[in-house]
Amino acid sequence: MTITSTDRAREWLSKSDLRPTRQRIILAEALIGDGRHRHVTAESLFEQTHHFGEKVSLATVYNTLRAFCDAGLLQEVSVDGTKSYFDTNTHDHPHFYWENDGKLTDAPADQLRIIQLPDAPDGAEIASVDVVIRLRKKG
Repeated sequence: MTITSTDRAREWLSKSDLRPTRQRIILAEALIGDGRHRHVTAESLFEQTHHFGEKVSLATVYNTLRAFCDAGLLQEVSVDGTKSYFDTNTHDHPHFYWENDGKLTDAPADQLRIIQLPDAPDGAEIASVDVVIRLRKKG
């Protein structure tokens, strides 16, 4: 039996307590329907769904991406504190940010070595470490 993009989206959503609404299924299909990991912005996901003729407002895209993050289905990666990307790969891994293109891609985790982190201040604990390596084309 062939797994369709809708089947894959419904299965992905079933990993959370989120109700599989029409909009969530449309956005889930765009995110993971082909089984590949991707990095999207709310705007790029909005454009992708409209390209395929689906009617989902940009506000719904933002709200749904936030719900997917809160449910642990996506990881938010902030670049510059002004732009957020949403990653379907929720395992800890570093990223390359391509400044010339405004793209975010996975960096090889096996090549990253973090030897020591600074101690957290009193009364705090380290929740996570995000590694975004900025790149620009030479020349």
